Amino acid sequence: MKNDRYFVYIMTNKYKNVLYTGVTNNIERRVYEHENEVHDGFSKKYHCNFLVFYESHFDINSAISREKQIKNWRREKKNDLIENFNPKWEFLNNKILTI
Repeated sequence: MKNDRYFVYIMTNKYKNVLYTGVTNNIERRVYEHENEVHDGFSKKYHCNFLVFYESHFDINSAISREKQIKNWRREKKNDLIENFNPKWEFLNNKILTI
């Protein structure tokens, strides 16, 4: 069965002073990996374990393009994106709605 959903997401640390933007085809699994610091790299180094933003796409190329777009934004624009989706910057790890 082919997966037809892809997710662009933003993780932060408990202080909300670092952002990590990524793309995945399984948001639940990827959040688990961030929570448990499974992979070495930026998000593990800065403890980006908390989901604050996500959006779904039906095309992997669209999702990758969007991820790159967001990564190139200044912090203020990323903050605006998060606040429009999640005004209180709640940690959404257990509140993912993929349906």
